[in-house]
Amino acid sequence: MELTRRELVAAFLGSAVATSACRTSRPRGRVPGAVVDKVVEVGHQLRGGPLPRADLVEPVEVLVVGAGVAGLSAAWRLAAAGVRGVRVLELEAEPGGTSRSGRNAVSAYPWGAHYLPAPLEDRGPVVRLLREMGAVSGVDDAGRPHFEESLLIHEPEERFFYRGHWYEGLYLHAGASAEDLEELRRFEARMNGFAAARDAKGRRAFAVPSGLSSDDAEWTALDALSMAAWLEREGFRSTRLKWVVDYACRDDFGTTAEHVSAWAGIWYFTARQDGNGERSEGYLSWPEGNGRLVRQLVSALPPGALERNVLAHTVEPVEGGCRVDAVDAATGKPRAFLARQVVLACPRFVAAHVVAPWRRERPEWLGGFTYGPWVVANLTLSSPPRSRGFPLAWDNVFYESRSLGYVVATHQTLRQDERGPTVLTWYLPMDGGDAKAEREKALSATYADWESLVMADMVPAHPGIEAQAQRLEVQRWGHAMVRPTPGFMWGEARKAAAESLGRTLHFAHSDLGGMGLFEEANWFGVRAAERVLAELGRRELSWL
Repeated sequence: MELTRRELVAAFLGSAVATSACRTSRPRGRVPGAVVDKVVEVGHQLRGGPLPRADLVEPVEVLVVGAGVAGLSAAWRLAAAGVRGVRVLELEAEPGGTSRSGRNAVSAYPWGAHYLPAPLEDRGPVVRLLREMGAVSGVDDAGRPHFEESLLIHEPEERFFYRGHWYEGLYLHAGASAEDLEELRRFEARMNGFAAARDAKGRRAFAVPSGLSSDDAEWTALDALSMAAWLEREGFRSTRLKWVVDYACRDDFGTTAEHVSAWAGIWYFTARQDGNGERSEGYLSWPEGNGRLVRQLVSALPPGALERNVLAHTVEPVEGGCRVDAVDAATGKPRAFLARQVVLACPRFVAAHVVAPWRRERPEWLGGFTYGPWVVANLTLSSPPRSRGFPLAWDNVFYESRSLGYVVATHQTLRQDERGPTVLTWYLPMDGGDAKAEREKALSATYADWESLVMADMVPAHPGIEAQAQRLEVQRWGHAMVRPTPGFMWGEARKAAAESLGRTLHFAHSDLGGMGLFEEANWFGVRAAERVLAELGRRELSWL
């Protein structure tokens, strides 16, 4: 039975948005566009029974399976070490995974991750990558890197829409009581304390990437609680503060504070600041979001190293390395490789179908991983949307919606005050506790449904936006990112999943870090590459 418009909007975005949207009547599908993803049809070949095997086997020194950020980071590290014969296989036509980007006549735009928090310290592979891009302008006496001004988010940075008006920032100061503001001050003080905390070895309690954090029980015990339960235990009950914390969890982890580990929730507020309330320089971004970082990683690979539209369906450790069986995703032609070393750079739920020993005997720890779906939509407008209140910013949040609002792709090109066309990138984490049910809901919605949902979110905040809308394109990510659920960050599942299988098969993905973030994917990609280097007998200084 088809849902009414009000039922549809309430189911996806909440009752407050449904009430606002249904004050105006409009048919679905008025804005031209399409659902553009194809990963569901192609990726599900892994579940469709046996796939053909090639008779001819190609020898490869190192094979990287997956050209998301983790796989590209592994290949980048290997290329820098001078390893010859590195091959990267990617299922999709475009590399980058959830950091992929698109482009039209107006602008480049992200299809997923759209920014990188500026690193606090001048060390590690992320800063190395940014240096290769020319993004680092210098280092101060305290060892903190500074970044090119053009890459830091321009003002105004963020605003939110609440009951007919746009406000600066993300905390609802208007109408806040003395008790609300005191809770905010106390929360910030607690976060500063966590950020300053160090263990006996000098390690930060909460570090970037998460694997560099202290494993002292004083802090890891927080993993047993949800972030919502921790707030309640500590006496934080202000609805305004809870909204900020919930927004943070949905923004970085794709689900609510109720379903996020307290360790991970606190990590969000502390890992990127120095303990004095001073955060990093801000956020680095480009019109295409983290697609710019993907392009840099790809540019470091030797010509011909990256092969697209190749579905690797079986990885089998054998004498002398691993046999990898694959098919051309377009033609169905089988291929096979014999690699001395393999980096499998895909999430655990995919690896469970690809690693032959795991198909025969499924490891118990695979059940510890949960992945949340997201939907991203790019809306092209003939001119910037009209607003009431604080002016158009880079990040524009709808306070009463389950979406995260939108970012402006043209913001970094200094065109936000012009009257020309622009692209708004809208984000919806399907944040319910039952990830499977949320995924089914996201995948069952039609283009007309998504058009209705995006415009229901936009119209109350931007009167007249329908007349400006030129095209809408929708990308569904069924398993967009791993969820750091309570007990997961410091549990046995994540630890076991990171171990190599023998001496020839190594793993890399952001899910091994417990959080679907660029820094995690990059770190695990470099780590896997350095395990490969060690097995090849290459003595290299670690980038980690």
